[in-house]
Amino acid sequence: MAASSLGKQEFIVGGKYRLVRKIGSGSFGDIYLGINVTNGEEVAVKLESIRARHPQLLYESKLYKILHGGVGIPHIRWYGQEREYNVLVMDLLGPSLEDLFNFCSRRFTIKTVLMLADQMIGRIEYVHCKSFIHRDIKPDNFLMGIGRHCNKLFLIDFGLAKKFRDSRTRHHILYREDKNLTGTARYASINAHLGIEQSRRDDMESLGYVLMYFNRGSLPWQGLKAATKKQKYEKISEKKMSTPVEVLCKGFPAEFAMYLNYCRGLRFEEGPDYMYLRQLFRILFRTLNHQYDYTFDWTMLKQKAATSGTGAVGPTGTAAGITTPGERPPATTLAVLPSSSHTINKDKERGDKHE
Repeated sequence: MAASSLGKQEFIVGGKYRLVRKIGSGSFGDIYLGINVTNGEEVAVKLESIRARHPQLLYESKLYKILHGGVGIPHIRWYGQEREYNVLVMDLLGPSLEDLFNFCSRRFTIKTVLMLADQMIGRIEYVHCKSFIHRDIKPDNFLMGIGRHCNKLFLIDFGLAKKFRDSRTRHHILYREDKNLTGTARYASINAHLGIEQSRRDDMESLGYVLMYFNRGSLPWQGLKAATKKQKYEKISEKKMSTPVEVLCKGFPAEFAMYLNYCRGLRFEEGPDYMYLRQLFRILFRTLNHQYDYTFDWTMLKQKAATSGTGAVGPTGTAAGITTPGERPPATTLAVLPSSSHTINKDKERGDKHE
């Protein structure tokens, strides 16, 4: 669905949101920058063809409504149909952690990783407390806010989320072993690779791999070559299982290995001790004498660029994970990333979109 396919005439959705320009695309469709014509506020507008083979926007809009009010959950402004599209209007957000990781030359300091870990655990815990698992925890699905929310981390993309227990009876879904890989292979848990039904433990294990990706710059199972997607997933799985946690985390504080070993040791129905995991990293943070001042690595880079007078270069405001080149961001966000085509789900190691 190209930007031009919307036609030359003005496209208003929900009665008041005018589409300005396409700022990204994904497997479901396209994302546009939109403007509320009544007050000038910028929003993100997701469009999905009503003829999509696997429609997910209605499901995702329902998830956002269930999660509404949680810290770091984007606010949904409107959902409905316009012309041949399902449309979701939501908060415009800042750059993804993947964007920021690239901006910081693909390495974060321990201080930044620990400040992020605290917020990331909190976001996942909130989703779990609403009886859902995310099933696609990765850097692309965590976005910083903009303006006064520029230090707040948001969790997005609930198209693969699944209810893991009955909200009323609290009965957990049944254990199964015949599942296709759902999510992104690079960060998938070992059990997800083995075809075991995912539960809360899998989101937490995936987060452990994300944290080590930030620490190391890459993971040992990246860049593996194979003839087919299935063979590639098998190679990733084999490498993941044959890499001891202690080897993966070598050279970094022991708390990262402790985190991963704890998550891998959880039983299928067991609820993770989120506070134990947060405390693990909070105590390490204090031991290293860091201040929780929201000075992330990208904050430092932006300040350095500003003081040197070179003009800051970095990711802009984004719409649900999409870089918006050319935007003039608020003073508190980063300036323009010199790229013009950033897409959702660009990771080549993504698993099945639907079960």
